[in-house]
Amino acid sequence: MPSHNEKRVIPYTPEQLFDLVADIERYPEFLPWCIRASVRLRTEQEMLADLTVGFGPFRETYTSRVTLERAHRIVVRAERGPFKYLSNQWIFEPDEGGCRVGLHVTFEFRSLLLRNAIGMVFGEAVKRMVKAFTTRARAIYGPSPFENN
Repeated sequence: MPSHNEKRVIPYTPEQLFDLVADIERYPEFLPWCIRASVRLRTEQEMLADLTVGFGPFRETYTSRVTLERAHRIVVRAERGPFKYLSNQWIFEPDEGGCRVGLHVTFEFRSLLLRNAIGMVFGEAVKRMVKAFTTRARAIYGPSPFENN
């Protein structure tokens, strides 16, 4: 089962980065391969969200349950769609340089075709995803006070 772990210090606060990741409906504006995103259910601690992702000729929609622990952790588990298993966990920890962000992603597609096609570029896709959130933070929040200007 493909998985990816990444930790990076991003020069914004845990609250700011938590808010960006939790703002699922805005994903198509900046996240590579995200074509559509909608939230069907939203509470303080949980969301039920539908995302459509596209990669080359592939278009897939899936439903995820998103558990929110304000400014500390976001856990995503696919409930319906092309995944046999999908789990993302974002961890946000204060750091002198801003926020230490940890992302752990594990997934497996039901389809062998998708598994082979997307599995090859999975690591690169996750790296691009983290970079997209970093770029989005700068666009939304402006220059960070944690950066040396």
